[in-house]
Amino acid sequence: MTSPKILLITPPLTQLNTPYPATAYIKGFLGGRGYAVAQADLGLELVLKLFSRAGLTRVFAEIEAGDFILSDNVRRMLRLKNSYLSTVEPVVRFLQNKDSTLAPRICHSRYLPEASRFDNVADLETAFGTMGLTDQARHLATLYLEDLGDLLKETVGPQFGFSRYAEKLGMSATTFDELHAALQTTPNLLDRMLLELLDDLLARTQPDVVGFTVPFPGNLYGALRLAGRIKASCPATYTIMGGGYPNTELRSIKEPRFFDYIDFLTLDDGEGPWLRLLESIGCQLPVVSCQAVEIGQQNELTTNNGQLTTNTLQRTFLRNAAGEVEYINHPQPDIPHPEVGTPDYSGLPLSEYLSVIEVLNPMHRLWSDGRWNKLTVAHGCYWKRCSFCDVTLDYIGRYETAPSALLADRIEQIVAQTGQTGFHFVDEAAPPLALRELAIELLKRRTGITWWGNIRFEKTFSPDLCRLLAASGCIAVSGGLEVASDRLLALMEKGVTIAQVARVTDGFTQAGIMVHAYLMYGFPTQTTQETVDSLEIVRQLFEAGIIQSGYWHRFSMTAHSPVGKNPAKYQVAAVGPEPGPFAWNDLWHDDPTGTDHGQFGPGLAKALYNYLHGVALHEPLSFWFDFRVPKTTVPRNVVAQALQEPTKPDFAKQNQRLFWLGNAPELRLETGKKSGRAVLTFYEQAEDFELKLPAALGPWLHNLLIRLSSDYDTKILLKDAARDFPAGLAFAQFLESEAWRTLREKGLLVL
Repeated sequence: MTSPKILLITPPLTQLNTPYPATAYIKGFLGGRGYAVAQADLGLELVLKLFSRAGLTRVFAEIEAGDFILSDNVRRMLRLKNSYLSTVEPVVRFLQNKDSTLAPRICHSRYLPEASRFDNVADLETAFGTMGLTDQARHLATLYLEDLGDLLKETVGPQFGFSRYAEKLGMSATTFDELHAALQTTPNLLDRMLLELLDDLLARTQPDVVGFTVPFPGNLYGALRLAGRIKASCPATYTIMGGGYPNTELRSIKEPRFFDYIDFLTLDDGEGPWLRLLESIGCQLPVVSCQAVEIGQQNELTTNNGQLTTNTLQRTFLRNAAGEVEYINHPQPDIPHPEVGTPDYSGLPLSEYLSVIEVLNPMHRLWSDGRWNKLTVAHGCYWKRCSFCDVTLDYIGRYETAPSALLADRIEQIVAQTGQTGFHFVDEAAPPLALRELAIELLKRRTGITWWGNIRFEKTFSPDLCRLLAASGCIAVSGGLEVASDRLLALMEKGVTIAQVARVTDGFTQAGIMVHAYLMYGFPTQTTQETVDSLEIVRQLFEAGIIQSGYWHRFSMTAHSPVGKNPAKYQVAAVGPEPGPFAWNDLWHDDPTGTDHGQFGPGLAKALYNYLHGVALHEPLSFWFDFRVPKTTVPRNVVAQALQEPTKPDFAKQNQRLFWLGNAPELRLETGKKSGRAVLTFYEQAEDFELKLPAALGPWLHNLLIRLSSDYDTKILLKDAARDFPAGLAFAQFLESEAWRTLREKGLLVL
C-alpha cells in the first residue's frame, strides 16, 4: 500500500497572532503513525501577501481601475496611497516583533497615515501608562491595519475580515444556494491572491490528500474556494474537511453540490476518520499529475485502480455513485485522548505571526497578542450539564483525561520545537484536579511555562489551588458567570452560585491570576429585573476587584443544546429557521415570559467597558440605559458578604495534601539560659525570612519542608505530618500558631 502525501490547510481567516491548532494536532497524530504531512496557514499567508508594498500596489491599482462607490474615508486613504505603500511593510515587521525600535516613531510622530479608525482612539497614556510605549504603538499599528481592512471591504474585498472571510455566507446557511452562487462568480482580487498562494503550495508539496480545517463560519468560503481550485487543477487529489463548523452545523447535510468541492466531510475528532480514510486512499492511489480541468469533471471517488472502498469509514459524509449524500460510520473505537500525540507545529512560519492589540480589554489581548501554543488538558467537559451548551456533541460530551506526566512531556516537546513557552489550554472547562496534578508535575520538572485557559468557577478551586496554579505559570483564567442570578444559574444547570463565584474569583485574584467572566443576557424567562440585578452583581464584582475583565454575550439557542432539544422545558418556542439541506444549528426562538432582551445590549456593554477601567462604579444602573429600568433588588453588599464567609480551618483538612512552594530552609539551633529554640531561615526569590520555634519543633518542621521541596512524587497529607509531630506538643494548637500562619502566607499549601 502506498502512503499518501498529505497537506493540511487552515483557510482564511482565524487569528493573526498564533496558528489555529487543528492542523498541528492532526499532523502530530498522523506523523506519529508514519505519514508524511505538510501544513500551511493560508490565512496568515494571505494577510502577509496583501499587506505588503506589492500587495497594496495591486489593491490601489484595482480600486483606481474599478467602478466603486467610494466613501470620503476611502477617498482620503487613496490620497494617502504613497504613505500607506511606504509604511505597510515596516508596520508588519513591527507587529511581528522584528523591529521594536519603530515604536517611538509610531507613537510620537505623524508616521502612520490615519483614517476613520483613529477618530475615537482611546487616551493611550491612561490605557497603557507612560511606560507602555510598545503597547501603545502596537495598538496604533493595529488601527492602521484595520483602516486598510475597511478599505478592502468597501472596494476589492467586501468579504474580508481580520479573523473571518465571507463569514456571512456560512452563518445560519440552511441552504447552499448563496454560498454556491458566490463560489461560481469570478474571483475578486483577494480570492486571486489566495489562489496564487495555493498554486505555489501545491507545486511544492504535490499532495495526494488535502485536508481543510473549518473551525468557524468565516473559514468556510475560503476552504471551498481553495478546494474548487484543487478540483480544477488536480482532479485526482482528494479533499477532506473537518472542524468546529461541520461538527456543529453540518451534521445533517444532504446537499450534493457541496461535494463538488469536498470529497469527504468528517465529524467530531478527526484522528479516527483520517486513519480510515487514509487506509482506503492508500490502497487506491492513482498515478496522475495535476492538470487543469473544469469543476464537476473530477472523479466520483474513483481512481485509476477502480472504486474507492468506503464501507469502513468512520463519521464521514460523502457523495455516493448515485449522486446522493451518504453518511458512513463503521463501528470503530475513538482514539483515546492519551494516544492523540503531541501537536506538531513544524512547517508553519511561527516567526511571521502578528501580535496585535485590537481592544483595550486585558483578556481579549491574550487572544490577539503573542504566540500561544495550544494544548488540551482533557477531552470534553467534565460537567457537561449547562443547558445553553452543545453538551450532546462529542467534543463536549465525551470526557477523557490524560496523565499529567504525558501532558508535561507534550509541553516540553512543543517548547523544544517552537521555542515558545506560552500555552493556551483550549479545554471547554479545564478540570481542577487535572490542573492540580499538571501544575505539580510542571513544578517538579521546573518547566517554566506561562499558561492560561478556561475553567468553571467551582469550589474545588480553593485559594490554595489558585496559588499552586499561579506558581506553575498560570496568569489568567476565563469562566462563565453567565447570568448573575441564582434562579437562572440553577435553571441553566450551571452548578455554581453567585457567592461561590465571588469566593473563587477572589482566590484567583489574590494569587495574581487575572479573571475574565463570560456574561450572558437574554436567557429564557429572564426578566428586566433579573437583567438589572445581574448588572448590579457584575458591578460589585468589579468594585471588589475580584474580576478584571468580562464580556456580555446574547443568549443563542442551538440545535444541540438542552434548550434547543427541549424548548418547552425552558418556556420558549423554536420559530425557525426551516430545516434545509445544508447547515442546521442556530435556532430562532420566541421568549413570551421574558423581556425585550435586545434593548439591553448597548447599555450592558457600555457599563462593562467603564467598570473594566474602574470608571463610574457608583453611578445608578439606570445611567447606562436610554429607557426606564427598575431599581436593583440586590443588596449592595452581596459580594462583600460572600467574601467574608468563614473558611474551613486547616485542622479539618486532615486528608488533604501539603505542598510547599518555597525552597528548603536552613536550620539553626540556639541554646539560651532557660530553654533552647530553633531558627529556620528561608531564602526565597523576593525576600528572606526567619521562623523562630521551640527547639523540639525545629527538626520536625525542617525535615517536613525538605521532604516537601524535594519529593514531589510522595503525597504527604496533613494527617501524615501530624503523625510525626513531636510527642507532648499539640498539633491542633500548632495549626493556629503564628509560625503556621506565616508558613501558610509564604507558600505552604493544603490542597
